[in-house]
Amino acid sequence: MKKITSFTVNHDLLTPGIYISRIDGDVITYDLRTRTPNGGEYMDNITMHTVEHMAATYLRNSEIADRILYFGPMGCRTGFYLLVREEAPERVLAVLKQTMADIIAHEGEVFGASRRECGNYRELDLAAAKRECERYLAVLNRKEHDFRYAEG
Repeated sequence: MKKITSFTVNHDLLTPGIYISRIDGDVITYDLRTRTPNGGEYMDNITMHTVEHMAATYLRNSEIADRILYFGPMGCRTGFYLLVREEAPERVLAVLKQTMADIIAHEGEVFGASRRECGNYRELDLAAAKRECERYLAVLNRKEHDFRYAEG
């Protein structure tokens, strides 16, 4: 059986950052790696779920909102996928940094935190999401990104 693209990446070489996972026509799938794969430290479900609620909402209200197709967690709990149509990677990175900053500064309720809006609305924790976003924003700010996976 043919492997999906993400299974062809050597996860032993991945570090936290932002990568272009694949390009399908005008759609770019970004690998937003917040944790080191197989590093033993993973996001818990509440953190992952809350970041999903917050980031998806902020991204869909950003300056590139009309080009955001999807934001969601990786099953391995080491990051998220972001699918964007026709946008320069550098601009996506800038919007992502702003999104992380917006989550960190957010006061009030978690977006979509009601029974009507979410299938697991009791498992949300804004403080946990803020910690995760602080961690990831530090990675995005401290290193240069060429958006490519390491070879190997």
